[in-house]
Amino acid sequence: MTVIGFLPRLALVGLIVFAGDLAGRGIGTLTGYPQLSEWLGVVSAIVALLLIDTLRIRRLMQWLREKQPGDAPRSSGYWGDLAYLIERALRKRDRAIAHERLQLQQFLSAIEASPNGVLMLDAHDHVTWCNRVAADHFALDPQRDLQQRITNLVRYPSFVSYLQAGRFNEPLLLTSSRGSGTLSVIVRPYGDGLRLVLSQDVTERERAEAMRRDFVANVSHEIRTPLTVLSGFIETMSSLPLSEPERRRVLTLMGQQTERMLSLVSDLLTLAQLEGSPRPGSDRWIGLAPLFQRLGTDAKALSNGRHQLKVGEVGALELAGVETELISAISNLLSNAVRYTPEGGEIELSWRLAADGHGEISVTDTGPGIAREHLPRLTERFYRVDGSRNRETGGTGLGLSIVKHVMQRHGGELQVQSEVGQGSRFTLLLPPSRVRQAAP
Repeated sequence: MTVIGFLPRLALVGLIVFAGDLAGRGIGTLTGYPQLSEWLGVVSAIVALLLIDTLRIRRLMQWLREKQPGDAPRSSGYWGDLAYLIERALRKRDRAIAHERLQLQQFLSAIEASPNGVLMLDAHDHVTWCNRVAADHFALDPQRDLQQRITNLVRYPSFVSYLQAGRFNEPLLLTSSRGSGTLSVIVRPYGDGLRLVLSQDVTERERAEAMRRDFVANVSHEIRTPLTVLSGFIETMSSLPLSEPERRRVLTLMGQQTERMLSLVSDLLTLAQLEGSPRPGSDRWIGLAPLFQRLGTDAKALSNGRHQLKVGEVGALELAGVETELISAISNLLSNAVRYTPEGGEIELSWRLAADGHGEISVTDTGPGIAREHLPRLTERFYRVDGSRNRETGGTGLGLSIVKHVMQRHGGELQVQSEVGQGSRFTLLLPPSRVRQAAP
């Protein structure tokens, strides 16, 4: 406070002393004590200043107790400056707190948006915060379960042991609380005894890994079988004298096994190409009638007169897509029907245009049919309803996988209807955007 700040206070003191002096002279004249004026002036100044300062302190304390609802009390002198400095410090603190609160809210919102679960534990393993993903993974309530011990809420013995052991180098795999997937859980210590529990749904990754293992095992098995046969025949031909009929029979069998391996490799390459190439456009149109005529001719050649094959009328329609892929999908269905339908059975290739504009290409047979429990897995690679029969007919176990991928790429789907002893019906559904009337 500068010298100028003292002037009002000095003026007030002087005024009070002067007033006290006048009052003291009057009282001293009446009482006969003239010195009383000096003492009364000084005492009056001190008392007045104490009262004024007390009132100012009271106003300031009342403002502080009320948690600063408005501006600080305005006054001159030291108390006015002190109130202003306190008000400025409090406003600065409030701005800092608001900024920190905003940053914390943004940080928690970012964690909330994470596809992984985040769970915060205190030094006693009590839940202090969790996002919605973690709450779903561990079946928690983000509000009700706060400050609850995590081991009382998540009762997996492996999780409790993992948390208590304190060795968090490797993640822990758990079955989801919903019972429909697998969770990868890892714990990271931080702060003063605090822990961060991170959870991730790895169901699809585990399923893909299992499919990869099965795929490698199946491919190895499918290739090893014909190679074993070929190796045995080569050893036989090189070590034993064979007659001409025996030699021709061995070469025929070797040719069949070689062709089986070539078919397997061809189907694997087709699948790889379907999975790695972009989705076909809707601007390449194919005539449906020539397509059906070509497929019917190939199916009759494969059947060689052993079945009654019917090809339905399609009219002047066109399909949008890749011709080779559509031929591959339909021919796979027809070849399966020829392989598994007994001699004398019926096979029909038909077309239907639905009322909503989507198209249906169906292959119906009178074969032995497929049990209901096998239908959901028919399009899995190398899945066989009857493995021995499939190998006898020359199938690779990849045909329906190719059909499914072709339909997915064209925005459609494969539907299967079958009953044991009643035959099967495989239907390719094409969206309306890929079906149109042919131009005149």
